[in-house]
Amino acid sequence: MRSSGSTPSPPAEGALRLYLILAGEDHPKACTGRWLVRTGRVRDLRRRPPPGRVPMLLDPHAERPLSRSDLQLVGRVGLVGVDCSWNRLHARGGYPTEDRWLAELKQRRRLPWLLAANPQHFGRVSELNTAEAFAAAVHLLGYPDQAAHLLAGLRGGMAFFELNGPALSAYAKSPDEATVRAAERTIFGGR
Repeated sequence: MRSSGSTPSPPAEGALRLYLILAGEDHPKACTGRWLVRTGRVRDLRRRPPPGRVPMLLDPHAERPLSRSDLQLVGRVGLVGVDCSWNRLHARGGYPTEDRWLAELKQRRRLPWLLAANPQHFGRVSELNTAEAFAAAVHLLGYPDQAAHLLAGLRGGMAFFELNGPALSAYAKSPDEATVRAAERTIFGGR
């Protein structure tokens, strides 16, 4: 029997669990989040997960950056992203209100500063599309093969690694949040 996509399932052997909440705000054909779900690389999370199984949220507004010190938690509960429009995200200062349980999530991290390689935001700091965001998170948590798989077959996907190679390498070697912040300052200046 097939799952509806709302129940977390184990990832492929040795891979991190990745979940996505689709807000449906982007054009369906250009939406990398839908593509990730359609190709089975990420699970669609339609309902609030049970207590103890709540994944860590990738949140561009979070204060703390994701680091290797988060690996144990992410390895246990997974990582969730929200696929929504950058324009609408900035305009409302947060995620869609229909997913109110997101506001209750205590474990949330932002990605360290990286450059977008997608055509819509190319070269902009921290305006990654959903596929780039998941690939960056997985890579810096120590899963470069899973990260490459997330972007394989996506037009321009591998350019993300070329554009951000030194930054991704520095972040992946950073054992904790303080070291990630220091690497951000070194790579991108005082931003």
